[in-house]
Amino acid sequence: MQEWIRFLDVNAPRILQLTIEHAMLVGLAIIVALIIGVPLGIYLTTNEYLAGTVLQVASITLTIPSIALFGVMIPVFSMINQGIGFVPAFVALVLYSQLPIIRNTYTAIKNVSPEMRDAAVGVGMKTYQRLLRVEIPNALPVIMAGIRTAVVLNIGIGVIAAYIGAGGLGVLITQGISRGDNYLIISGSLAVAFLAMIADGILLLIQKRYTPKGIAN
Repeated sequence: MQEWIRFLDVNAPRILQLTIEHAMLVGLAIIVALIIGVPLGIYLTTNEYLAGTVLQVASITLTIPSIALFGVMIPVFSMINQGIGFVPAFVALVLYSQLPIIRNTYTAIKNVSPEMRDAAVGVGMKTYQRLLRVEIPNALPVIMAGIRTAVVLNIGIGVIAAYIGAGGLGVLITQGISRGDNYLIISGSLAVAFLAMIADGILLLIQKRYTPKGIAN
């Protein structure tokens, strides 16, 4: 234990720097995934045929092993001299985020009570007003559950991004494996776990803060 404490004392700045890199990679990917996934999930509630196709494609994407998807990204982005590093890892994480975000948004909006919609129409709300004031607030817990799933998933998958030079906490784990250094592996793994718990906790607080009273979380 004392040796590990000394290890942390020496390597704490590096671990913090890699944690920030990891959080930025995942955070930016989630922001873009939200910009794509939430509007798409809402739109799919109006097109059942397209909904089935999109959700199936997103499901297939999620089943692709992360190391394989990162490997596919390398030759694709090599055409624009971005074969390794941030860009392919970022795109891969955006793709992995789509299923939980789109599926939960679609399901949540579809399951809003018809009586609530009818009441909104009855008081003269337009479609966008009904969406913003009634449907999204009531669907928020389910949508946020999808976002939380995507964030935690990407924090874990982001570890593999170190193999293509994207940095982050995966650097500690990969270096630990190659060197046979258990302290590096344990430190990287614990940092990933803590980052996932902190991110999930923050999103849970946001969910509770903005969910209307009377709606179960």
